[in-house]
Amino acid sequence: MEFTAEQKQVLERIFAEGFASGQRAAGSVIPAAEITDAHVGDLCKEERWKLEEHGLDIWEKLARHASANEFPKEADTFRFKYHGLFYVAPAEDAFLLRLRIPGCRLNSAQAKVIAEISEKWGSGLVDVTTRGNFQIRKIQPKNILHVLTKLADAGLTSKGSGADNIRNITASPTSGFDPNELVDVMPYALALHHYILNNRELYGLPRKFNVSFDNGGAISVAVDTNDIGFVPLKIQGDASIPDGIYFRVLLAGITGHRHFARDAGILVRADDAVTLAVAMIKIFIAHGDRTNRKKARLVYLIEKWGIPKFLDETQNQLSFPLIFATAEKYPANVNKLPHGHVGVFKQRGAAMNYVGVAVPVGRLTGAQLSGLAALADEYGQNELRLTVWQNVLLPHIGDKDLPRLTKGLSALNLSHQSSAIAGGVVACTGNTGCKYAGANTKDTALAAIAHLRNRIALDRPVNIHFTGCAHSCAQHYAGDIGLMGVPISGGEGFNITLGGGMDQAQGIGREVFWKVPREEVPARIEKIFLAYQAKRAGGESFVDFTRRHDVKTLQEIFS
Repeated sequence: MEFTAEQKQVLERIFAEGFASGQRAAGSVIPAAEITDAHVGDLCKEERWKLEEHGLDIWEKLARHASANEFPKEADTFRFKYHGLFYVAPAEDAFLLRLRIPGCRLNSAQAKVIAEISEKWGSGLVDVTTRGNFQIRKIQPKNILHVLTKLADAGLTSKGSGADNIRNITASPTSGFDPNELVDVMPYALALHHYILNNRELYGLPRKFNVSFDNGGAISVAVDTNDIGFVPLKIQGDASIPDGIYFRVLLAGITGHRHFARDAGILVRADDAVTLAVAMIKIFIAHGDRTNRKKARLVYLIEKWGIPKFLDETQNQLSFPLIFATAEKYPANVNKLPHGHVGVFKQRGAAMNYVGVAVPVGRLTGAQLSGLAALADEYGQNELRLTVWQNVLLPHIGDKDLPRLTKGLSALNLSHQSSAIAGGVVACTGNTGCKYAGANTKDTALAAIAHLRNRIALDRPVNIHFTGCAHSCAQHYAGDIGLMGVPISGGEGFNITLGGGMDQAQGIGREVFWKVPREEVPARIEKIFLAYQAKRAGGESFVDFTRRHDVKTLQEIFS
């Protein structure tokens, strides 16, 4: 096999850590002249597919499949994800489209286009994801070019939203108007988004990669679950560090593997954050494992190297010095308002509000999304924000317009009010649209909400996360209650995890029950909450209650 010059350059980077077969010291680089077929055999199949054809270079192939109305074979199924198209058979014989909504912000005209795409070429439903993004299901091959060009015409894109790429860049949904924020992080999220879109070298990572910017405000953006997370703090009057806004840097979160992002022990000036993120991503591209998909996330590179070496390699990419500073001396505030994404809240500035609209399990009809866009036009400033909690914010609503806005929400069968339970229920796509999922997450979550609505009244908010598989797109280990779908004899079931949390309640939950039949889940959650209410100490939170008992005791209490 004869490699092109570009392929040889890629392989040189891949083998920089000695992944090639043969005896080489760790960290050595294989010269291009020595690259042979034997080296390719060490790569996982996805890496070989990337060498054969880059996922960004398949527009003609997309056109051929659209013309023939045919779904792709295995290798092209992987490449289609570079354009946000996921062939989800056997769950559905259709594509799922995942967009990129940078910073979780879009305008009302764009929201109407997304609703139109769903109604014209999809299922008529639009899902808000746990990365403050949108997904549309049931798209047929013949329509994929219609969808992609319609997105482009509206200033939207799905490029790089799947496969081994950097996922949607998230930012606190109240960026720019949160009265408690330290810094408006929207410019940084947008800058990184456009840097990725315009730099081919930032595609084709060893595995997916998540980046998030927290503004220090009220609503959690789940920053501690990301590969790179930025949390702001203000320094003033310190003799060793100039006054200004800085970010603490968190590294290597992947809650599906039971890892939260760890503090890296550094600060970065806010205006240098994007440059730092790109440098770290490039280190991962060069040195991440491309032979074992199960070890191809940033957390495993850092486990291998340690944070000091990772920071040394990062420093080599930068023109400014890293600022080493402990979290103990320079802490960032990670306290968030539980369920602060649902309800009416004051904005910075006089007589203005943002309204968090409850969207059960993140699912909207096209008509509801169009209706929300129309409300944003009439009472706001033509803008919508999405949250990682799968709901929608309508910002810039005047005090006098609140009654008419809430009436408009009711007409859409939506509300800004939610219970202490329903406001914190999130669910991934599940087995109706994902081939990896072991159970129907969204319908089970909706059944649980309906079952608990008139049976349980909690005085403190809780989060319940329904995820379909061990990939944990809904971050079940980080919920007060987390449920992971599993196949069981004769049907579908869930393993139940208790005591997880993010931000100020950060912690990985522990599995307490296994293979609970799907139809028994609502009643089991009811039993858990009733026992908690009966046995807690005073106003003890659910997470504190569960964490002070071992698993055996929890099984006895909640059975």
